[in-house]
Amino acid sequence: MLNSAIPERLQALPWRMLLTLLALGGFGLAVLYSAAGGHVRPWAFNQGIRFTLFFVMALAMSQVPLSWWLRAAYPGYAIVLVMLLGVEILGKVGGGSQRWLDLGVIRLQPSELMKIAIVLALARFFHYLPRVETQRWGSLVAPAVLIGLPVGLVMLQPDLGTALSIAFGGVVIVFLAGARMSLFVGGGAALVAAIPIAVSLLHDYQRRRVLIFLDPDADPLGAGYHITQSKIAIGSGGLSGKGFLSGTQSHLQYLPELHTDFIFATMAEEWGLFGMFFVLACYAIILGWGFSVALRARNQFARLTAAGLTCTLFFYVFVNLAMVMGFAPVVGIPLPLMSYGGSAMMTAMILIGIMLSIDRQREETMIGEGPSAF
Repeated sequence: MLNSAIPERLQALPWRMLLTLLALGGFGLAVLYSAAGGHVRPWAFNQGIRFTLFFVMALAMSQVPLSWWLRAAYPGYAIVLVMLLGVEILGKVGGGSQRWLDLGVIRLQPSELMKIAIVLALARFFHYLPRVETQRWGSLVAPAVLIGLPVGLVMLQPDLGTALSIAFGGVVIVFLAGARMSLFVGGGAALVAAIPIAVSLLHDYQRRRVLIFLDPDADPLGAGYHITQSKIAIGSGGLSGKGFLSGTQSHLQYLPELHTDFIFATMAEEWGLFGMFFVLACYAIILGWGFSVALRARNQFARLTAAGLTCTLFFYVFVNLAMVMGFAPVVGIPLPLMSYGGSAMMTAMILIGIMLSIDRQREETMIGEGPSAF
């Protein structure tokens, strides 16, 4: 019985997406290998172990009942919020920021997990909220608090990029749940009006990043160094690149953060436009699958969760690529499934695992035990 059930479950998995995921992850390992000068350590080996473990974890998560994610949404959000508070008290400082909890075995970045927790919590909230109630301003107080608390804590670390990502995922859920368009128009106007205040609250290095984005040539050896070297690496790759293990910007250490935030520039120098098209095609297939999961979902929680997680992954990819190409300020958002780092890889794979679970149970029309208030 068990042997006959396993092949059926394997056959039910979206292998086109999973093979694309494996191809993208494997390509990322090759880029990390080259970035280290042709050595598997310190990056490619560690990342390969993480990718393998988290990929297996995602496959295991695909078998988790959809109702479990519903029940775990609020407790999961609360746990991650407490972890964010723990970062402020006991957090590990790295790169001038306090973002990690040192658990001995792993340095965990709770803000990465909040990108998923906020989507699950808001999807549960709107799952039980009657559609007509989403049109009332008063019903959006709870979602505003759910979004505002983690965003405020992450801004204290400080981590502007991750705070924006959490806010983006939350706002997407509110929008897809059917909130009034006037809310977003009014919110957009308020944000524009608050720009001078927001700029004054930024740290000096964050303010310099925004100003240098507007004029990168103003300080090419200082605040504009990252983006200047990134654009040189991407442009010098040409059509087919300089060749594997032949990048000069990376190997001569001109390109900073070549294995994390700027891994796309590292790849583009050696693989050129062909490599960039390959990476973009992989992300397009994964994101397209995510949106198709949302469209096929048969209940509000599954639909909002799948759409919110896919939009969160899109935000990761879009902001990182815009950043390394000079179309957005440098905000420290890694490229999912390629950039070196345990927390970001774990978050991306948990995201994939939850969507696999939703895809496997898309025929389920009702979950939960009845209406519930926040």
